[in-house]
Amino acid sequence: RRKILSLILYGAPLSPFVRKVDVLLREKGVEFENESVNIMPMPDWFKEISPARRIPVLRDLTVGKEGTEGTIPDSSAICAFVERKFPEPAFYPADAFELGRATWYEEWADSELAGRIGMGIFRPILFPRFQGKESDIAAASKTWREDLPPLLDYLEGELEGREFLAGGAISLADIAVTCQMTNLELVAG
Repeated sequence: RRKILSLILYGAPLSPFVRKVDVLLREKGVEFENESVNIMPMPDWFKEISPARRIPVLRDLTVGKEGTEGTIPDSSAICAFVERKFPEPAFYPADAFELGRATWYEEWADSELAGRIGMGIFRPILFPRFQGKESDIAAASKTWREDLPPLLDYLEGELEGREFLAGGAISLADIAVTCQMTNLELVAG
């Protein structure tokens, strides 16, 4: 007999944003169900619970089972919910300044790194393959040479002499950056 889990994470396994939530839930020891969603084209039921048309979305069945009830779209919003609902072990620093820094690094990873790695390298290499076409290696190479080095230099400077980005321990900042870098490794490693 299958145990019914109260959390469902909707998304695609290659997404660094889905991976970020997945890692946080697993690190906290929270049981959940992963439900893959083919986002090309995105099904109507998913469009209803994801107003920004992005993955992931989390459903908490203890709050709602249908429609938008019980759903939280956006990986950062989901991670904040998970941290509050399952506070141990903590993945957000307790210190106010370090919390701000961790939140900054998460945002930077989700926007700056994701933009360059996801849109500039990952998609040009992988998405055409899904359609039986050749990868756009020239576009990916241009991003690799021109756009990625300043971001990696920034990250290296921020980590200099430290093992973790914020708060002296692993935090959501480290998870968010690592999930983006994992996608880079998947296609260009």
